Amino acid sequence: MRVLVTGGAGYIGSHTVRHLLEYGHEVTVFDNLSKGHAASVPADILVEGSLSDSARLDHILVTLRIQAVIHFAAFAQVGESVQQPDLYYRNNVLGTFNLLDAMEKAGVRRMVFSSTCATYGIPASMPIVEATPQNPINPYGRTKLMVEWMLEDMVRHKNWACASLRYFNAAGADPKGDIGEDHTPETHLIPLAIFAAMGKTKGLEIFGDDYPTPDGTCIRDYIHVLDLAQAHRLALEKISPGTHLKLNLGTGKGQSVRNVIDAVRKVSGLDVPFRMGKRREGDPPSLVACSDLARITLGWNPQYLELEKIVETAWRWHRDHPNGYA
Repeated sequence: MRVLVTGGAGYIGSHTVRHLLEYGHEVTVFDNLSKGHAASVPADILVEGSLSDSARLDHILVTLRIQAVIHFAAFAQVGESVQQPDLYYRNNVLGTFNLLDAMEKAGVRRMVFSSTCATYGIPASMPIVEATPQNPINPYGRTKLMVEWMLEDMVRHKNWACASLRYFNAAGADPKGDIGEDHTPETHLIPLAIFAAMGKTKGLEIFGDDYPTPDGTCIRDYIHVLDLAQAHRLALEKISPGTHLKLNLGTGKGQSVRNVIDAVRKVSGLDVPFRMGKRREGDPPSLVACSDLARITLGWNPQYLELEKIVETAWRWHRDHPNGYA
């Protein structure tokens, strides 16, 4: 298919773009480069632009004869969304509305959407299944749920073909070592632990050790970025008009903050200095996925099920690129 990947120069987007190209899809990356990196994708497929530019979206969708969209473009920091909710509603919700409007006008009715486990809020039980009530507790999660609702209506009333992939904590890097995670500021735990080990920071701050978990620190389900890329491609090929797939993507294994620190120590051979801080607003104690439906529906087969293997790929990228893409 001829696929437009919004936010395709970002962390998960760039890995998905590479995966799509390897499987023969024709890809155009649409990114404003506010968070992404031009160096992460082939220069000849990158179009710089914003979802607020409706005329540019109209032009690209029509002239490039786009057949489907994979939508990554969004702000994705929980803490920032609590501090600046208006920024998140404008970018994540209004930006997506502009995209959907342009797609409908161009007759492009096939989308795979990058959703999140943050739409579930604080679930009453683990692991989280797709039928778990969605009660987001922060603006980031609410904006993602709003987009899911928008897609549901496009499927129901406009016969679109859609998938909303609710993935858990993206981690790792391409094992080739040439693309990886590079955020400013970095907020993800694994790279922050690696930075502490490398001496790039004064130490890792742990946000609370009084949660109702075995070691008191938050538990998350870390899913490798290449396994996410595979799921996006499979969903793109699977969806059909009048259907809206809603799928969790995770390993089903919860790892605490202390587990991550131990894994970074083991893989790098370095100490990970840390200090204990207060709880961070909007952080659920535990988020672990049940991804059986994705495995059954898509034939999805994640390859990185062990935390140390995920951390190893991240360590290789950060070790060899201490300044990221710079």
